[in-house]
Amino acid sequence: MKIGIDAMGGDYAPKAIVEGIVLAAQELPAGVTIVLIGKTAEIQQIIDNQNFSGSNIEIVEANETIEMGEHPVRALQSKPNSSIGVGFKLLKTGVIDVFASAGNTGAMMVGSLFSIKTIEGIQRPPIAGFAPQIDGNLAVILDIGANADVKPEMLVQFGILGSIYAKATMGIESPRVALMNIGEEPEKGSVIVQQAYKLLSEEKKINFVGNIEGKDFFKAKADVIVTDGFTGNILLKMGESLYGILSDRGIKDDFVDKTNYEAVGGSPIIGVNGNVVIAHGSSSALATKNMVHLCHKIVESKLTEKIKKAFA
Repeated sequence: MKIGIDAMGGDYAPKAIVEGIVLAAQELPAGVTIVLIGKTAEIQQIIDNQNFSGSNIEIVEANETIEMGEHPVRALQSKPNSSIGVGFKLLKTGVIDVFASAGNTGAMMVGSLFSIKTIEGIQRPPIAGFAPQIDGNLAVILDIGANADVKPEMLVQFGILGSIYAKATMGIESPRVALMNIGEEPEKGSVIVQQAYKLLSEEKKINFVGNIEGKDFFKAKADVIVTDGFTGNILLKMGESLYGILSDRGIKDDFVDKTNYEAVGGSPIIGVNGNVVIAHGSSSALATKNMVHLCHKIVESKLTEKIKKAFA
């Protein structure tokens, strides 16, 4: 297994990214190699400073970097040797099994849609996030930002994709799928959400348990939470804010610690022809380490193959 990581993407790259990779490399099982993509000399210097003596880190040269503020399409076209551009080439040709970056999110989405492309039958791939639950588990929430505007049929696909993800990577045999809404009753919410409720209720591929409200977000009422990317992004970031607020007040709590973005380390784009993970722009070494473990779990679960089979 080869896990491809953009070493140059992120607010604290390459230092924090490479330091996190060194931490992860010491924890991964035999046969798993991390492929760092970026400026070789800079990456090697950081690895040397960590006194790393393992053999499971490789470097692939990419002498350009797509900055956070650059236009995604133009940047990928004008910088074919960028770490993100090279990463997608390696993923498309099967050199790496997964590609992850804390860099330009738009460029990662564009690369996913136009390089490895969407799995046939899927309308719009969502980005999946993870919300800690009071029972100690995580719920998959999708979408969290790729699709601010959705159609009812898209929300149904999000439910199916989330269900496949939860079953494949979390080992949940029949994941409970819920629709985020402003009330529990079927007739509540926007026209789109009402139509989605009806379609989700009729969908035989999932275990639909109905609507949940914002107050249920952490209550362990569902394993998969379905919503549009606009709402999902707001919910997730509001949840993440709990960690910062309580930390600033000196309050330590195991549940709240899991709302910290570093706890999982990344968010997979689900429904494209390859494994792609987007990480927080402010990713630290700890977040990067956890991102690598998330990548390992996704590849090991054969998630993409299972999605292709479900939509064949």
